[in-house]
Amino acid sequence: MPVVQITLIEGYDADTKARLLEALTASVRTTIGAPLDGITVMVNEVGAADYRRGGRQRTPGVPPPPAAGLVRGFLAAMERRDLDAARAFLGPDFAMVFPGDVRLRRLEDLVAFGQSRYRSVRKTFAGFDEVPGLDETVVYCHGTLAGEWPDGTPFDGIRFIDRFAIRDGLIAGQWVWNDMGEARAGGTTTLGGRIGGTLA
Repeated sequence: MPVVQITLIEGYDADTKARLLEALTASVRTTIGAPLDGITVMVNEVGAADYRRGGRQRTPGVPPPPAAGLVRGFLAAMERRDLDAARAFLGPDFAMVFPGDVRLRRLEDLVAFGQSRYRSVRKTFAGFDEVPGLDETVVYCHGTLAGEWPDGTPFDGIRFIDRFAIRDGLIAGQWVWNDMGEARAGGTTTLGGRIGGTLA
């Protein structure tokens, strides 16, 4: 059974180490298919006085915030329409793609785009999934939408999936798929029990 050991300089907080251990366990599990109970992962810590790289003593780097936490913070700020707070989560080249291949860069344009589709909308999250990579981490969140159409008619249970790319601790891009177009075209107020449809 695989045993993974990693050595760190002392100073990383317990949450960061827990995230690292979880990520290493998941990587071993998905790469070689070892049974979960057979995977052992350990962190060994070395005091700063006992560590040299390039002939110099080093200190722990600043770990990036959890990727899913960035997405949650951004979406919460957008739901309350605090655009300044939302912008703080975004990278310099942030871009969004919405159903109908609508491509936007400014949050103000997103708000205007939404006003043409609904009077209000809120998300209920069913889950967040992180996919780490060498250059970026991808976060998928999914759940249902509820709110009001432009004429005030309520809707709920409309499925959505959002994909976020996280680079250097900031959101670089967002891609959105949902069943809102199908609900509007069918004149329905809910798609919660529907099977099928499109993610577009």
